[in-house]
Amino acid sequence: MTQSTALEALQIQYGPRYRWLLLLTVMIGTVASIMSSTIINVAVPDMSRYFVLGQDRMQWVSSGFMVAMTISMLTTPWLLSRFGYRKTYSGAIWLLFVGGIAGGLSSNFDLVLVARVAEGLASGVVQPIPAIIILRAFAADEQGRASGFFGMGVVLAPAIGPSIGGLLVDWFSWRATFFMVVPFCIASLYMARRFIPVAHLGQESSSESKANLDWFGLLLATTATLCLLNGLVTLQNGPITKSAVLLCVSLVSLLSFVNWQHRLSHVHRGLHQQAPLMNLALFGHRQFAMGSIVSFIYGTALFGSTYLLPVYLQMGLGMSASYVGTLMMPAGLVLAITIPIVGRLADKRPTHILVSIGLTMLALGFGLMVTVGLQTAVWIIALWVIVGRIGLGFILPSLNLGSMRGLSKNLIAQGSSVISFVRMVGGAFGVSLSALVLEWRLEAHGQLLSHPNTNPDRLTAFNESFLMLAGLCALAIVAAWQLRGTSRPIKTREVD
Repeated sequence: MTQSTALEALQIQYGPRYRWLLLLTVMIGTVASIMSSTIINVAVPDMSRYFVLGQDRMQWVSSGFMVAMTISMLTTPWLLSRFGYRKTYSGAIWLLFVGGIAGGLSSNFDLVLVARVAEGLASGVVQPIPAIIILRAFAADEQGRASGFFGMGVVLAPAIGPSIGGLLVDWFSWRATFFMVVPFCIASLYMARRFIPVAHLGQESSSESKANLDWFGLLLATTATLCLLNGLVTLQNGPITKSAVLLCVSLVSLLSFVNWQHRLSHVHRGLHQQAPLMNLALFGHRQFAMGSIVSFIYGTALFGSTYLLPVYLQMGLGMSASYVGTLMMPAGLVLAITIPIVGRLADKRPTHILVSIGLTMLALGFGLMVTVGLQTAVWIIALWVIVGRIGLGFILPSLNLGSMRGLSKNLIAQGSSVISFVRMVGGAFGVSLSALVLEWRLEAHGQLLSHPNTNPDRLTAFNESFLMLAGLCALAIVAAWQLRGTSRPIKTREVD
């Protein structure tokens, strides 16, 4: 049975609901990958005591995962064209499964790090796939609804994951947080055998599948990302010379990567040519280029705020960690409700308007934090957080659709991979930028974050940091408005 015949058989067997079963399958795997990235954070103190290690080494439990995930996102298009949907997806879920088991059973910290890197590699491959499925399996008038359905499930994972992880650590140990992904992986692997077609990306697969992976480009991208992240960390608490060298190496590696991708895009396409990790033709589409800028700034603001907000509530307003978790829960639930509603709107309204509304509300949410004082009622703080989360709800289902609608079929996989990569790099940059700006403003106001106290000067430093994030969101609106004029979406229900 050929791949196209197998796909047609699945569509006939399950009827119109098939595309939703396909999306549910990849959503479960994506939830597992996201949960593996967030749930481990609550186990770090317990792991630190078990392995008798300091924060400088323990941070690699998270950093190793993030670097591996960011880099492996670039390989997803090649893997899909070479091995097809089912083998690529199932292989990544198997790697996530093995990483969870190995990490939970390890008694050596180096093996734990290897397990985290394996989980990161798997997560990076999995996360661009749902956007590809949505754009290729759903008709244009259903893509927003599908994005909303998927987004609601994915948002609940990081909202609920840390709470469940905290209970598991208290009841058992840090090992339980690794095992948490196992049932999700098993369910997703079972569904993958039933619902994911054994298919390549499209008509071009016969030539693309013979291409070799661009290992040199992957090395350059890895070097650029690692040096960027380490340079930003060193900029906070290390010698300025070392930081400058790392950032320069990152810049040189990035420019070399772009030049190398440009060369690969123009070489003769033989049977064993190297396929570029990042097809630069993507940036010839105005909507995609502007969407990439928005995605980077959005990642910067989102991840920067996830660092800044808890620190603000605890170190600025003197709240306990458990109280902060309770305060943030309503905002997470509102976000989960907002996403499917906006997803339906994305089928009927221009995506550039929805993204711009989201960025405006996100900027407003940051700006309103300036009004918070030591005597401000808790419900007002919760309300300002909710305003920002509603903004996120407008952005999440709309940004990918606005950026990639109108791309030719053979560029959709590349587009999803690049958008995800850019957002994650922006997120890593956002955390470091927020930490740097906060430290700078605290020092300017004669404050030290390590000294627990609550006073107006400390709040002023936090307020100025929030205004920085608000300014970034306002800047992104300019790029978001350029998403208008997107050509009509590709109307297809097939996963080629």
